[in-house]
Amino acid sequence: MADSSRLDRRGFLVGGAVVGAGALAAACTSNDPEADEGAAGQNVAAAGGDNDKPGKRVTIGFSAPQADHGWIAAIAKNAEAQAKRYSDVDFQPVEPTNDINQQISAVESLISRKVDALVLLPNDGEQLNQVARKAMDAGIPVINLDRVFPDKLSYRTWIGGDNYGMGVAAGHYIGGKLKSKNVANPVIVEIQGIATLPLTQERSKGFADALKTYGFTVTAKQDAKFTVETGNQVASNLLQAHKKIDALWNHDDDQGVGVLAAIKQAGRNEFFMVGGAGSANAMREIKSGGVLEATVTYSPTMASSAIRIARLIAQGKGMSDLVERQVPQSITLASETITRQNVDQYLPLGFES
Repeated sequence: MADSSRLDRRGFLVGGAVVGAGALAAACTSNDPEADEGAAGQNVAAAGGDNDKPGKRVTIGFSAPQADHGWIAAIAKNAEAQAKRYSDVDFQPVEPTNDINQQISAVESLISRKVDALVLLPNDGEQLNQVARKAMDAGIPVINLDRVFPDKLSYRTWIGGDNYGMGVAAGHYIGGKLKSKNVANPVIVEIQGIATLPLTQERSKGFADALKTYGFTVTAKQDAKFTVETGNQVASNLLQAHKKIDALWNHDDDQGVGVLAAIKQAGRNEFFMVGGAGSANAMREIKSGGVLEATVTYSPTMASSAIRIARLIAQGKGMSDLVERQVPQSITLASETITRQNVDQYLPLGFES
């Protein structure tokens, strides 16, 4: 690498190679300071430090869809709340919209303002790919939140949840419990979000793969469009079609409000249910000890992390727990399983459906 290399605002090298991005990993393998001395310890010190201390003032633009869904509403709230924690951040959100052209125009307005970084949750990654690339070409690092752009040159860092991992987590909870109860040939019902979406297909694949390790398969599945009303209708239909159910996985806690209403209306309690996303509503249901026993996370707190990442990149900092000096190019958040045993730890992070 040439000595003349320098970092631009996107965290890329000018006059040299691109700084390597990679998966998240621990910076060291020991909590003993003596064990961390030497070359590795020097790298940790150089890359680390207290990143929350005020630094160079930066402007972070933010664009997301309109909040017609509890999860989306929480995305915007988390981003704003996180930005307010920093005295060195000027947070500039644009009007949320579900119109593709309006979101493109809103992002272009942030580019014209020459923000230092841009956190962008696109309505559609493919359709907003070009305007994100325009921001990157203008030297503005784009933190791509959740719905990924197809062109990696259109974002500096992607951060989002693990859809496949959600299915795996739900499958292991259901499979493990049924196996421990020695249930043979269980009736397992799956209520998806929107069946045609890749994210839904990934969730279903993870669920099927995990169940397969226990020798189980999904008996019936139907999509509920991520709405309370459709969740209620689909659950009612499935309950009528199956007089006995052993377990049910619902992909989305927002639509789960309708699913639970249908279950209560039908007076069914012979099965247990797992939700998806980690809403506060679902967590309260879990605490109450009803049919909903668990939910697997796809948390909107990723927006808070996206703001933190945007600030670090704009200030030329890395992640303090990593040896590398730059923020990774891709960060996939783990899907965690929330049960009655740990629900109190997660309630503060829940969103209202």
